[in-house]
Amino acid sequence: MSRRQAVRQLATGAVLATATAALPSRLVAADAPVATPLKGHINHSVCRWCYSKIPLDDFCKASKEMGIASIDLMTVDDFPTLKKHDLICAMVTGTPGGIADGLNRLENHDKIIEFFEQTIPKVADAGYPNIICFSGNRKGMSDEVGLQNCATGLKRITSLAEKHNVTLCMELLNSKHNHKDYMCDRSDWGVELCKQVGSDRFKLLYDIYHMQIMEGDVIQTIRDHHQYFAHYHTGGVPGRNELNETQELNYPAIMRAIADSGFKGYVAQEFLPKADPLTSLKQAIQICDV
Repeated sequence: MSRRQAVRQLATGAVLATATAALPSRLVAADAPVATPLKGHINHSVCRWCYSKIPLDDFCKASKEMGIASIDLMTVDDFPTLKKHDLICAMVTGTPGGIADGLNRLENHDKIIEFFEQTIPKVADAGYPNIICFSGNRKGMSDEVGLQNCATGLKRITSLAEKHNVTLCMELLNSKHNHKDYMCDRSDWGVELCKQVGSDRFKLLYDIYHMQIMEGDVIQTIRDHHQYFAHYHTGGVPGRNELNETQELNYPAIMRAIADSGFKGYVAQEFLPKADPLTSLKQAIQICDV
């Protein structure tokens, strides 16, 4: 081997060694996730109960990192934890009677009104926008009587809601699979109730999953009645699982319809993940980030 050949071989070896040493860090850099800012047309929230196995502090931190600004269906007792993580609760829960025993029965009104009287000022002080309420189950009652009873109860409390700029939101739920006999199971019934109450501080929580099951026509319903919807929930149909190609709803198109309506409230993920929970949640946020 000549001197020139020896020098060339040593130089080549040095280059290869340097490249090999740098390879792991290059691979790490290539594999590292790149945080993509959300577009900002949809305000993202998530329902806590779907991720109840994850400690709340951990869930708040993970949600914040995904660009989620709110965690839904929390009680006033959870407000300090949300504040600690600079999150809000866009839909406060805790209404006595739950889903089945709601405002459609006059005998339930006093305890529900008392809850609202105590909770509305606390929600306002926290700067949160909405409190959930429910119609209750039919139990043989006609929808007409139930509507009038709900309107009577809600009119007792809307003046306080107006004073504090907090919106009472009745959730639309399906009575076909998940909540048998629930009365507020159609958007037209809920819209009529809004008209009967006659206050901007009473609106509907339009649950896309539930209304797809009951009536479909989701995008047209949003276009026609968005002024009565203060909040949205998601979920894949059928199954209430991920929002991906395993289910029938076109969530990007639905989100565009919501954004096009001028909606400034929150859309909350409310599905039961079959895969890794936080991975599925992040995917859902990306799907809905139109």
